[in-house]
Amino acid sequence: MTDKTRLGFSIIAAALAAGASGDGLLRATPWGLNLFVWVAALAALAAGVLILNRVDLDGGRRRLVIPLLFFAAAIAWRDSPALKALSLIGIVITLAMILMRSQAGKLLAAGVTDYALGVLISHYHALTGAGHLIGGEIEWKEIPHDGLAKHLPSVAKGLAIAFPLLLIFGGLLASADAVFSNLIIRLFDWDVESLVVHCLLTAFIAWGVAGFLRGVVTGKEIKAGAANRPGFLWLGVTETAIVLGLLDVLFLKFVVVQFQYFFGGAARIQAVAGLTYAEYARRGFFELVGVAALVLPLLLVTHWLLRKEKARDEIVFRVLAGAQIALLFVMMVSAFQRMRLYQREYGLTELRVYTTVFMGWLAVVFVWFAMTVLRGRRERFAFGAVATGFLAIGALLAVNPDRLIARVNVEHAIAGRDFDAAYASSLSADAVPELIEALPKLNRSQRCALASQILQGWPIAGSPGWRSWNWSRAEAARALAAGEQELRESACQGLEQSN
Repeated sequence: MTDKTRLGFSIIAAALAAGASGDGLLRATPWGLNLFVWVAALAALAAGVLILNRVDLDGGRRRLVIPLLFFAAAIAWRDSPALKALSLIGIVITLAMILMRSQAGKLLAAGVTDYALGVLISHYHALTGAGHLIGGEIEWKEIPHDGLAKHLPSVAKGLAIAFPLLLIFGGLLASADAVFSNLIIRLFDWDVESLVVHCLLTAFIAWGVAGFLRGVVTGKEIKAGAANRPGFLWLGVTETAIVLGLLDVLFLKFVVVQFQYFFGGAARIQAVAGLTYAEYARRGFFELVGVAALVLPLLLVTHWLLRKEKARDEIVFRVLAGAQIALLFVMMVSAFQRMRLYQREYGLTELRVYTTVFMGWLAVVFVWFAMTVLRGRRERFAFGAVATGFLAIGALLAVNPDRLIARVNVEHAIAGRDFDAAYASSLSADAVPELIEALPKLNRSQRCALASQILQGWPIAGSPGWRSWNWSRAEAARALAAGEQELRESACQGLEQSN
């Protein structure tokens, strides 16, 4: 058997094991500990295939197992749907990075296009890789026909003779003993529909894993250079200067207006715009986040399209792009100020927290853009952007946004501002211990509303099983059990009786 065929069989065996374990683990929802166990098993199976076939990955890809396991563990750590979604995105991107064959195999030197192609290629491998493996790369004729294969006719003949005998004697024995009869009935009482679902899920997972492993071991290098770029995918320095220059003028005008607000305060805002501080803050923050989010891809695409025929062409881009980033930072300061004012008046929500963190991440990425792209080191940009994104997700997981939101909003309530008990109780299990701890600090009506909402929205007892175990949900369950009496005493009488 050739090395190629042996590699193919080892990939299929590992994929089937991953499929069977995925069917047993991932069917339980919501995902918790089960996803981490499955991802760890997948990493172990992949390592086994590589070791068995003496295939080596560079150290960078091996180290990517660390963020892969971290994001999988985060699903069993925090309960916030937003954090879980970010963790799943982190898992997908990390798997794509492991699969990538980027410039000389170096992730640090891969461009933005390489990373984008890496995600697409990873999906392509997952969809088609197993088919290539089974249909063309495994030499089935190399399978030896001696050993177990030569005994198959005898085995089939023995089973054909034994089957009717088993029916006769089994029927007699089942009639002789009721317990034995029930055992036989349960043995053959199969749920065909459930069996089909199990088989399909196992096959689906195995197919994707086989394609992924084939891509890791035998995938081609991704090269997304501009050597054969069509002529229409170029911009001259004149067009580039017009586009960026006009945007710089627009941004400058906006920044001049913002300086009036920075130094004029609430009175200036009321006089010039006819807005209260709260209206001013609410009206502009998300629009400014959108501007910041659009500028980054605009600059990246413009730099990629620029035909750099002379050294001055690159200099023109650097000057105009640098000015745009500087102006954008002033706009970001305005956005952060608006959010600070709005948060001071109305408290926090998930949308406000996550968009603020996103804006902060964009600020870091723009600094990295200036340090790489504007200094002629564009190939370094993508890895830094992804790495800082991973760090931002890690920081969010550590901060625990839902608990932070609960704490800040309770402080607002204590200070005499409005408190939205329905929203607070709609937060994930991450916030439950904080809310229960805060009950004695609230006034009677707030305490009544919050306790009632918690009792309505959260079960006091019950466990979803070890596969769906989640640290935050376990902490919330303990807090609910410990504070059940206080919750029922604090709850509004009408709602308490309805529970």
